[in-house]
Amino acid sequence: MNGELSSLLVRDIGEQGLLKILQRFCPPEIIGDDAAVVSTESGQSLVVTTDVLVDGVHFSEITTSGEDAGWRAAAANLSDLAAMGATPLGITVGLGLPGEVAVSWVEQLYQGMTQCLQRYNNTPIVGGDIVRSPTTTIAICAFGQVNPLRTIRRTRAKVGDAIVVTGVHGASSAGLQLLLHPELGQNLSDSDRTALIHAHQRPQPRLDVLPILWEILDSHILLPVAGMDSSDGLADAVVQICRASGVGAVIERTQIPLPTQFNHWLTQEQALEYALYGGEDFELVLCLPTELAYAFVRQLGEGAAIVGKMIDRATVILRDQTEEYPDQILNLDRGFQHFSH
Repeated sequence: MNGELSSLLVRDIGEQGLLKILQRFCPPEIIGDDAAVVSTESGQSLVVTTDVLVDGVHFSEITTSGEDAGWRAAAANLSDLAAMGATPLGITVGLGLPGEVAVSWVEQLYQGMTQCLQRYNNTPIVGGDIVRSPTTTIAICAFGQVNPLRTIRRTRAKVGDAIVVTGVHGASSAGLQLLLHPELGQNLSDSDRTALIHAHQRPQPRLDVLPILWEILDSHILLPVAGMDSSDGLADAVVQICRASGVGAVIERTQIPLPTQFNHWLTQEQALEYALYGGEDFELVLCLPTELAYAFVRQLGEGAAIVGKMIDRATVILRDQTEEYPDQILNLDRGFQHFSH
């Protein structure tokens, strides 16, 4: 952006002026009509998801630059596609903006989205909408495709399934706390502090694990896979899957993979709180037969783990195999819920 544009506000150029800038981020052969038309392969199902980020709720100028807000918005939606087993095809972007927002911030927002989208299947921005709003709001609709036999659903967990997580939990929440309270973690090294903050500002949707999963399941193509992402916390993901599938679960607290940065900073209870209820780690939580789960974890490598199993009781239990801590019932009450007090 040149010096003349960098000082402009959204109200200075209006909707059409802003659209002219943002259309540079979209494929010219797709945009320009009332809707985008994207071809899908035969034998594929279309998967559509929408995620909304609101200033002051999901991001703020204290914790998130324009580019980081764009990355996080794109990553949240790509993670939802990954949680369904889908390959991304494109996104549309709806923006609600106060007139006082700087044009440069909006362009940075799109730069961040593009950086994330290009890393994952070079996913295009194919359109969207802009409206005046008292609060900055980013609403993304993402769509992808999946082989119907490979669709991951929350309803498919079975008693005896192993519960697999694709990576560590708690890093994003810890990074947010370090941004909000810089006085925390004084004994962290600069590299450890930076790594945790980066986990919050630039979360990675786990689309990369899907080819590995399909390879493991190559001879079990009809095997239904249950799962979802852990964007609202590990506890939330397990409870949601159990409720949808009509089963329960036992989670072994010592098996939950935690960031190494926690080792000399947080107590075990604090680390567990971040992992179970912090959210925004965007890992996948999947339910697989035990033998396949072990093979999957071996292929994924460091960070992936089997954290528990599905049981025939309608509860989700956090258990300590060392028996130092009593069993604890996990529920949705302690995780983030919109409109809760």
